[in-house]
Amino acid sequence: MKPITRRFATLCAPAVATAMFLPAVHAASPASAPAKRPNILLIVADDLGYTDLGAYGAEIATPNLDKLASTGAKMTSFYASPFCSPTRAMLMSGSDNHLVGFGDMAELMLPEQMGKPGYEGYLNERVVPMAQVLKDAGYRTAMAGKWHLGVKEELSPATRGFEHSYAMVQGGASHFGDQSGIVAMDPNKPPKAIYRENGKAIDIPRDGFYSSVAFTDKLLEYLKSGESSGKPFFGYLAFTAPHWPLHAPDADIAKYEGHYKAGYDKLRKERLERMIKQGIVPADTPVYEGHPYWPKWESLSQVEKESEARRMTVYAAMVDNMDQQIGRVLEYLKARGELDNTFVFFMSDNGADGNSVYDVGRTREWIHKDMDNSNANIGKPGSFIEYGPGWAQVGSTPFKLYKSFMYEGGISVPAIAWGPGIKGGTIKREFAHVTDVAPTIYELAGAKHPGTEYKGKEVLPLRGKSMLPYLQGKAQQVRGANDAVGWELGGRKALRKGDWKIVYANKPWGKDGWELYNLAQDRAESRDLAAQNPQKLGELLVAWKDYVADTGTLEIDGLAYRPGYSNAGKYYDDLKIEAAMKPRAAK
Repeated sequence: MKPITRRFATLCAPAVATAMFLPAVHAASPASAPAKRPNILLIVADDLGYTDLGAYGAEIATPNLDKLASTGAKMTSFYASPFCSPTRAMLMSGSDNHLVGFGDMAELMLPEQMGKPGYEGYLNERVVPMAQVLKDAGYRTAMAGKWHLGVKEELSPATRGFEHSYAMVQGGASHFGDQSGIVAMDPNKPPKAIYRENGKAIDIPRDGFYSSVAFTDKLLEYLKSGESSGKPFFGYLAFTAPHWPLHAPDADIAKYEGHYKAGYDKLRKERLERMIKQGIVPADTPVYEGHPYWPKWESLSQVEKESEARRMTVYAAMVDNMDQQIGRVLEYLKARGELDNTFVFFMSDNGADGNSVYDVGRTREWIHKDMDNSNANIGKPGSFIEYGPGWAQVGSTPFKLYKSFMYEGGISVPAIAWGPGIKGGTIKREFAHVTDVAPTIYELAGAKHPGTEYKGKEVLPLRGKSMLPYLQGKAQQVRGANDAVGWELGGRKALRKGDWKIVYANKPWGKDGWELYNLAQDRAESRDLAAQNPQKLGELLVAWKDYVADTGTLEIDGLAYRPGYSNAGKYYDDLKIEAAMKPRAAK
């Protein structure tokens, strides 16, 4: 399969207009940074895998993001949380998820966790959110897309510093105008997604709605409405693409027809070759090729292969369409003469998603009852499709596992920084973390976080560190070799200190005990050194205990084994059923 990006002009004609800004994008040097405060454009993709952009080895056409990466700073060791809302909570706060309300996913919170400090299930009142800090500093603030930091009106973006907001407030939704939710507790009561504009509940247009386009339309509307104010803007564009259910416009799907028939192994090999050529990973990089729990491509039946290929086709179309929408925003900024004075930061919220929501509540019954997941309808309205562990593991190349795990495949994500003061055309290989984004933006904007008190109330200070000196080439790294960063969600755990990392995962995914890896030598986490190096293991375990005490993390025995989403094992059972489906008559 030839890289689609090389055939952009013929395959992606609808995207050409949105990519017109590309020749004007250039790397801004620190010496040329403008005197006026920069605009801030923060873009988050949902469940995008490490290798799912052309700039990170993909065959998917993402020319706008690729150009930002090639003329800005492409970060190859940037880390998020292994789940959506904890990442977004850390992004908006600059602090740890266990302190700001998302010690666990709100949807998965156990009775032992509910009500405990840091486990509120929404962005708590101890946080002064990024939008509020920037608003107080004189920025106009707007967001469009996925919020996932509180469902009620009093927890919406409108109460957390955003002057304008158009938000899908839950974890996911149909990408079309049917406004379907994603988790069913009763198969006879289809779930409905909640959208809020400026805090108030709304219904989205049933016809002509597609999430990535609609969110971009709204953000552009908000930016245009404030042009006369003379203030710089903070724009937060939080896509729900390419999060399941996999949906895309027919024209975008058509670009990728036939490209994924060869399966997981061939695509992984091609992506790895491009990653090596691009200098993202060294030529001798070991590759994790998938957990033995999951079947290999060649063991699937022909109809299963066809269904899997179609799913990946739609996924690629979603990523392509998202890039087109980013191009629209950049073209608007270029036309307004504001592009060169805008700091753009792009990231994914976690690794590629190989889990299944079918096991949550009674979602499987609802999907099989109401959805047409026949091969001909995959990606169209009325379908509800995930793309499973096989493709997710390709999206995590060369790393181990995917979303919900603390291995590199779950928490290492693509990230790009571009704009005034950023040293362009560089690959930044040192460790950085999602909590570092807020202090970086504040330094660029000349904004000051209030520290430990805001309007007479005690608040959380920043835990992250500004990446700006590192991105400008004025510092060698963001953190020192002795700085430790921890993760915990759903009983799975990790801590990184320098090049060393400890990880815990339950069986069959892990060893049900602490593993130790040297990431400088083995980012694929293929060689557990815990038995060989007990001294280093002990050193990191001491740091782990400090992290737990410092953040109020609750360690609950057996939590990692809880059934449902992240321990789902029936994806290929559902694939057999859905691959054999006949198209249903339109309702």
